[in-house]
Amino acid sequence: MKNVEHIGIAVKSLEASNELFSKLLNRQPYKQESVESEGVNTSFFQNGETKIELLEATNPDSPIAKFIEKKGEGIHHIAFEVEDIIAEMERMKSEGFILLNETPKRGADNKLVCFLHPKGTNGVLIELCQSI
Repeated sequence: MKNVEHIGIAVKSLEASNELFSKLLNRQPYKQESVESEGVNTSFFQNGETKIELLEATNPDSPIAKFIEKKGEGIHHIAFEVEDIIAEMERMKSEGFILLNETPKRGADNKLVCFLHPKGTNGVLIELCQSI
């Protein structure tokens, strides 16, 4: 793994949270996009080499909606950049981690992604991501 690529934060309102994080980080988001397969709208802020990804549910059945219902707004996941997601997924499986998806899927910000089950990572949802 190369570095922390981004920290994902579940929010109820992307508009309100964009305003809050714009004030906090003293900059505007550089990108907003929808990921229909995950039922989210996202907004990205660059902060040094790390990004902050705000995630707003687009429907009540999305993983983000369920997360907020259960835990409230807050840190949803930590994403690590990898050079070869397939090789890293194989390494994670060989180390005993449980993958939430067996093949990489397209994520936000032009990435291929895979998530590790939080039961095996001290309760933290870990995302592996590779630039496309």
